[in-house]
Formats: sequence, structure tokens, C-alpha cells
Amino acid sequence: MKPEYFIAKRIRTGGISGKRLAGPVVKVAIAGIILGMVVMIISIATGMGFQREIREKIIGFGSHIQVISYDFNLSYETNPIDQDTVLEEELANVPGVLHIQRFATKPGIIKTEDQMQGIVLRGVGPEFDWSFFRTIIEDGDTLALADNKTSNDILISDDIARMLHLKVGDKAPMYFFEEQIRARNFTVGGIFDSNLPELDETFVICDIRQVQRLNNWGYDRISGYELLTGSFEDIMETGSLVADVVSGHISPEGTMLRTRTIKQTQPQIFGWLDLLDMNIAVIIGLIILVAGFNMVTGLLILILERTNMIGILKAMGMADWPLRKVFLVLAGNIALKGLFWGNLIGLAFCRLQSRFGFIKLNPDNYFLETVPIHLTWASVLLLNAGAIFAIFLMMTGPSYLAARISPVKAIRFE
Repeated sequence: MKPEYFIAKRIRTGGISGKRLAGPVVKVAIAGIILGMVVMIISIATGMGFQREIREKIIGFGSHIQVISYDFNLSYETNPIDQDTVLEEELANVPGVLHIQRFATKPGIIKTEDQMQGIVLRGVGPEFDWSFFRTIIEDGDTLALADNKTSNDILISDDIARMLHLKVGDKAPMYFFEEQIRARNFTVGGIFDSNLPELDETFVICDIRQVQRLNNWGYDRISGYELLTGSFEDIMETGSLVADVVSGHISPEGTMLRTRTIKQTQPQIFGWLDLLDMNIAVIIGLIILVAGFNMVTGLLILILERTNMIGILKAMGMADWPLRKVFLVLAGNIALKGLFWGNLIGLAFCRLQSRFGFIKLNPDNYFLETVPIHLTWASVLLLNAGAIFAIFLMMTGPSYLAARISPVKAIRFE
């Protein structure tokens, strides 16, 4: 074993006596790293969790990518496109596309005896992916749809149900305004709650055939296709590939198609979510600085405590670099101990919160009922690597102090 490692080990285990002034300070430095690591892990886990949960709610109502008519109509009163089996096959073969489903929309009003609410009737087909809505259904069930039969059931949000005093099984009259008012009587088949008022108070889910009839469309006409992809991070790349496919399809009437991603349809929400990355980065930077300064303080006091030993070692001929390594090894031991316990406590907290959800949130303010947790091993490893690099970078400065101490003054130091 090299002398510097042997000396560092003996100091750490108490084999070399000293004034023991640094003990409490070293414990504070370790505690600071533990606390900092716990806070950083929780910050990343909750930040990523919040982004993922809100993102999945938005995607649940609008998919990753939409293929619609190439026009400048920004309302829910859409211009139709023709169903195209050739186009559907080509879209299914685009890398990253996992599922394709039809949709159609129609704005209207849902009215009871004493209340009314403007809504958008969103028609879906039998191929619709119900996985998201199954997680937010509070009463009733999803719609049972078939190609050869039109369902009269609808899904409404808990907000609309409370506002209009509706429950599962009740009749829900709706009115649609064109050249003349058209009325339809639907039956409430299920009630959902996504905790996103902007969407909950807007969309009512129904059979796509109902919207086609209300729009006076044939059953081969739709508002567009919704595409679900495997990775949100690759959504822009997949969207570009989808755009290349649809650009070559023109209907006999001359209708052209275009694509839009969920980021383009909901830019405000995704811009707001992107700000969380900046907030997390600022929090992590500040915590690393505080933990680093704690380590600097602990190392300086450790060096001052061992001033006599430093003088003796230098008088015996130890070079500056091996002497610096003694204290860098000690600092590394402190840092690794703090990182180990910080990771253990932080990951344990995230695991418990993810499983039991014991920390609750107010859905009116945070759109979620519990603190969300999402953490990947890659993010944990990157966080630890960054913390280790930053701490040891800050340690190089104090280690120079040990190398600059004069042997004569150090031996006489009291």
C-alpha cells in the first residue's frame, strides 16, 4: 500500500492521534452531503414525475400526433378527410408509431333543467385506446363500441357531472347550432376525472358515428387520425416521418393532409413544463455549492488539525502531491459516505412515495392528488457523477494548503 493511502486510512480509523477538532465538522460535512443528495434525488424524481403525469394526461386527450386536413381551421368544427386504408397501413409502418385511431369533433352545449355547459363532443371508434381513461374513471365504465352499431353512451368529467347534477345512467340532452338547432339525447355511461379542469370541462367522449351524423358526414369521413408513439422524447422526429408520409396523399376532391404534434397543439402547457427543468437545474446547482463549501470547511479544519503531522512528513521528505493525496483520500471518504447514505435515503423515500403516495397534493392547484415520482437509473448515475466531480473539483483548492505549509513552522504549531 502506498504511504499516502496508509496514512489516510490510519487517520480515518483513529490510528494516528490528533487534537480531534475536526470530528464534529466532518460529521456536519457528511450530514450536509447526505441532506443535499436526498433533496437532489427528490427534486429530480418529483420534477420528472410531474412532467410525465401532466404529459400523459394531455396525450390521453389528444394523442402524440394528429393527421388532419391541410387548412387553417383552428376550431373544433373541423373539415373532414376521407378514411384511407392505404394511408393507415403506411402510417402503421412508420418507425415509432404504435397505434392509430380515428377521431371526430363537434362543439355543442350540454343542458339540464337549470344548468348548461359548452362542450366539445369527441367521437372515437372501436379501435380507440382506453388505457388512459381506465385510470381516471371514477364511476361507470368506458364505452363499448362496435363498427356495426351506434352507441348512445357518453363519458363526461366529474366537473361537468357536478355542475349539471348528472350521474351514471342519467339522460344528458345536447344541442348543436348550425342553420338550425339540432338536439340529441345521450346517456351518461361513465364519469372520469383527470384533475385538469381545462380539459375536463371541455371534452365529452362518444361514439364517432354520433359525430359523423351530426356533421352530416358519411361513415367513411372523419376529422383525422390520432397516432400514439413509443417515446415522447422522439415525438418531433416521428412527427417529421409521419409528415413525409401524409404529404403524398391527396384525396380525389383535392384535400391535402398535415400533421401536428401534441407540443404544437398545447404549446403553453409544454412550455410551462419545460420551465421545470430550469428550476431543477438551479436547485441542484445551489445544493452542490452548499455541500461543496461544507466539504471545503471540513477539509480545511482537518488540515489545520494535522499541521504537526504535515510538518513531520514534509521534514521526512514526502513530496507535495502524495501529501495532498492524503487529504484528498480523506475528503473522498467523507464524500462517498455522504453520497452512499444520501442515495439510500433518497431512493427509499422515492420508492415509498411511488408505492403508497403518502404525501398528498391539492388537485385544484397541482392537477395531481399525490406527489408524483419518476426516476431512471441513468438520471441517478448522472446526478452522482456530477456531484462527485463538483465536490472533488472544490477539494483541490484546500489540498494546496497542506503542500504550502512550512515544515519548521508546522512542527512548532500549537
